[in-house]
Order: sequence, then structure tokens, then C-alpha cells
Amino acid sequence: MIKKFKGLTFLIMLMMFALVAVGCSDSGGSKVDVGIVLPTKDEPRWVQDEQRFKDALKSSKYSTEILFSQGSSAKEKENVEALLNKGIKVLIITPHDGAAAASAVEAAKKEGVTVIAYDRLITDTDAVDYYVTFDSLAVGAAQAQYLVDNAKGSGVPLYLYAGAASDNNAFLFFEGAWKVLQSKIVDGTFKIANSSEAEKLKGSADLSRDQLGKIIGQVTTNWDANEAKNKAQTHLTAAGNDLKGDVAILAPNDGTARSIADVFASDSAIKTYFVTGQDAEKASIQYIIDGKQSMTVFKDVRTLVKDAMGMAVSILDGKTPETTGSYDNGSIEVKAKQTNVIVVDKENVKSELIDSGYYEASEFTGLK
Repeated sequence: MIKKFKGLTFLIMLMMFALVAVGCSDSGGSKVDVGIVLPTKDEPRWVQDEQRFKDALKSSKYSTEILFSQGSSAKEKENVEALLNKGIKVLIITPHDGAAAASAVEAAKKEGVTVIAYDRLITDTDAVDYYVTFDSLAVGAAQAQYLVDNAKGSGVPLYLYAGAASDNNAFLFFEGAWKVLQSKIVDGTFKIANSSEAEKLKGSADLSRDQLGKIIGQVTTNWDANEAKNKAQTHLTAAGNDLKGDVAILAPNDGTARSIADVFASDSAIKTYFVTGQDAEKASIQYIIDGKQSMTVFKDVRTLVKDAMGMAVSILDGKTPETTGSYDNGSIEVKAKQTNVIVVDKENVKSELIDSGYYEASEFTGLK
């Protein structure tokens, strides 16, 4: 009887060992090669990116997992740690806050993971290997040039808005725009309507990071449509009739552009406005068709995703990725791959976005 009991005990232990082994095997099977962390699901841009990353990997032998940080640097770090636990070799990350993300990517570097900053630069750390981006200075310059090209006469009230002060791109966008607008402010084409800091600095074409920060601090939207709406309402309430009429508006992206445009359109003292945007969001393309938004800077996410995944695959294949320049992140020069941008307005919306297959004509009304 004792011998039978011992045999049964041994059999049970053997079965448990087999189950543990299977569990370990399953865990090994769920390892992820490329971890992708995006900032939020609350903006259409990043939801589009998620799908395009998935599409880009269909033909790849490598596995990936995409997580969202939902506007929280703490959640972002948790996401990176979760991906590290799955054995990622490459991390593609769009930081919620460029400086706060440093600790997350430093943890990845300690594990031997190659870090690719995607569309937003991670600052003040040497734990970033590559940066895949659109030419952010060119984005701001294109927005500003559109306002210059459409300005009529002199003394045109200029309303300035910017992205989040926590996002390095917001500084680059604004810097690119300022370099174009500054000479036109000095010669009287524009008069600054809503920033005392910009007024103080209008004599300088080249602004330091600190100077840019002072202006952005006054006109930031934090990439939030409601904040942009409230700020625009405050500015228009405070503005006299000499700062209304025909106006120019530098809005940093499409989400804020629509909110700001709605506010300006509802003010009877505003005769006409030109307002900029970027990202070619569907809602803004409809606004452009309807004459509610003037332009958007089209950043073809398909190309950016392709560049990021191409870089990741090169790294996994043991090759050195192709780069086209570098960006100073405050600690090191980060090697970068840049993608060109395209200005889209009512005149070329069909050729650039419909004929190119980016969107379907059926997604819009009034398209000609």
C-alpha cells in the first residue's frame, strides 16, 4: 500500500512538473520582439498610427505589442516595464512628456533594448538610439508661410497658439513658425494680438529655448481642444475691434485648429480668418472642404510608420539603420530619419489625400 502511495505521489509530481514546463514554454512563446508605446487613444492621430503599425507588421517575421499611455508618464513607464518583461529587443516610443520619459527609456537601455523615439524626441538622456520624425521646423515654417501668403495689407491681427510645453515638438513647430513670421511682424504686416511675451521678443528672429518657453507658456493649448477653445474665447473677449476684422491664426494642430476656428467664426466682429493646422485629420479635412479651416500640414503617417518599422527590423536583423540627420536632445545628438511634409488646402486636398489613397472620397461631403 505504501509503495502504491509513493508511486501515485511520484506520478502527481511528474504531472505538475509537466504543467510547469508547458507554462514556461507558453511564456517563452509570448515573447515580443518590438514594443510600441503611444501617448493616447483620445486623439485620432495615434489611433491611426496603431492600425498602420499593425498593417506594417503583417508581412514581418517579428512580433509586436502596442500599448497606450493615456496621457500619463507613470502609465508610460508601466507600459515599458510590461514590454521589457516580455523580452522586447526594440522599443518604439512616443513620449507623453519628452523629459519625463527619460527614466522609462533608461530602464530599457539597461536591458540592452534599442530605443527609437517616434515623432516626439525624448530629452535630457543618452538612452535614446534613434529618432524617427517629420521635419518639425518645416511644419511650423509651412504653417507660418501660409499665413504670410494670405495676409492682405498691413496690421493684420496675429493670434498665436502652441502645443504642450512638455512636448519638444511644440518648441520646434513654434520655432519654425517664428522664423518666418518675425520679419513680417517687424515690418508691420502682422501685429501680435494675444501674447505680451511675443511682443517683447518680436525684434529677435532667433529665440533661445527659454525665450520660446515664455511665449509658449502664454499661448499653450496642451494639445487639448477644450483648452484651445477656452483660451481663444478669453483672447477674443479681451481683444478690441482693432484686433478683429481680418485675422491670422497660428494653430498648432488640427484638433486645436477646429476648436479655435469655431470660436473665431462665432464672433461677429471677425470678418475673415486664416487658421493653420497639422495632421490631416478627417474632421479637419471636412472643415477645409467646408471653408472652416484654411490648411493642414499633411504628415504621411504611412511613411513614418514604414520608416520606424524598417529601422526596427534592421536592428533585429543586426544591421545599422539608415539615418538622414540628428537632433540635440539636451544630452546627446540623436541620429534621426526625417520624413517630408506637405501643405494641404482646398485646392489640392483631392490630389494629395484622395488620389494618393490616404482617404476615400466617400468619407467626405462636398468634395470637388
